[in-house]
Amino acid sequence: MTTRHMSLGAFIMSSGHHLAAWRHPRAWAGGGLNFQHFKQLAQTAERGKFDAIFFADNLALMGTPELGQYTTAGDVFDPLVLLSGLATVTERIGLISTVSTSYNEPYLLARKFASLDHLSDGRSGWNLVTSATDLEALNFGREQHFEHDDRYQRAEEFIDVVTGLWDSYEDDAFVRDKASGTFFEAEKLHVLGHKGQHYRVRGPLNIPRPPQGYPVLIQAGSSEPGKALAARTAEVVFTAQQTLANAQAFYADVKGRLAGYGRTPDQLRVMPGISPVIGSSQDEADEKYQQLQDLLDPRVGLGLLAGMAGGFDLSGYDLDGPLPELPVSNSMQSRQALFIELARRENLSIRQLYLKIAGARGHHTVIGTPKTVADTLEQWFVEQGADGFNIMPPFLPEGLHDFVDGVVPILQQRGLFRREYSGTTLREHLGLQRPSNRYSA
Repeated sequence: MTTRHMSLGAFIMSSGHHLAAWRHPRAWAGGGLNFQHFKQLAQTAERGKFDAIFFADNLALMGTPELGQYTTAGDVFDPLVLLSGLATVTERIGLISTVSTSYNEPYLLARKFASLDHLSDGRSGWNLVTSATDLEALNFGREQHFEHDDRYQRAEEFIDVVTGLWDSYEDDAFVRDKASGTFFEAEKLHVLGHKGQHYRVRGPLNIPRPPQGYPVLIQAGSSEPGKALAARTAEVVFTAQQTLANAQAFYADVKGRLAGYGRTPDQLRVMPGISPVIGSSQDEADEKYQQLQDLLDPRVGLGLLAGMAGGFDLSGYDLDGPLPELPVSNSMQSRQALFIELARRENLSIRQLYLKIAGARGHHTVIGTPKTVADTLEQWFVEQGADGFNIMPPFLPEGLHDFVDGVVPILQQRGLFRREYSGTTLREHLGLQRPSNRYSA
């Protein structure tokens, strides 16, 4: 009988996930442009037998730059470039990057991820997003971002083009036979010839098929169009859920949609984000968390809330009053809905709400000892709220060390997580099948 193991991803931001992480005395404020910093973090996660490390991305300067404060995209490498470097200093851990479908071309994206998959011997993963803000649109010749439903329709076609390009060559096309002079078998090269509503791409791709067939396909939207796209195409879903009940409802919803696309539940891994603040005692963990909260500039907290609530300006409202009614966002609809539900459920003021989300931007924060954190992960995993978790250290490098050295051994002792890697590719770590080439017999 095969024991079901949870998946673990290390979601890495330069200084950590708390909005004030860079100000913590033990955080590396300048880590975002230091390769050695990321090398150490990747190797720490690999020592902990994590499935993957993951980097988010934005195509604009986000946050509150007018205050001279830390932003979520102001001092970091392009994640695909960074992961190419990290592939050379790691051996097993998966390498996942966010790349937007709204402001990229399918051919270029397919080529870059195929290259990373070859470079890493089959460890790459693509977190598909559709971008969220007008700030990104303004960098690509548009005055406004695509409408929410429109950008998901574009994403549907985009991913079909990309996977078609990854199938340009059959797996055994490259024979490189010096005696006969045959480099590849021409009949095993296929031209895509895509002509759709949004994209016209002839193909073929000018690189052999990725070692994994396709890099692992990840989706991070939790809106209705996002869940529909995930059910049809995704192999991993990153999601933000505040409670076990919400996580269970999301889990059942997305898994329940798979049959409509001829898929089974084991073909999709659901991985909520969890931000663990870990101490040797509950008091120590509480003190760690409060120290970070005390370092948060209220203007930055309000800016984060406004940005993630759809760009709605909250500065004119009483910060100690309730969250007002908000128009439906054209950006992060599911995250906006999560914030509104959280504020209403816990009767939070605007100030209390931004303090609540400062640590993980809507993901669940667990504050306690390694056992407390392990207990929470086990409950969500066993009670069908998750197949695994995207771990979001509050500040780095200490937060990741706390988890690897404190929580991982407990999960291993309970038989919930691997002690050693059994495979070499990200697909093998996640228990996902390698897709067949559509042109093969």
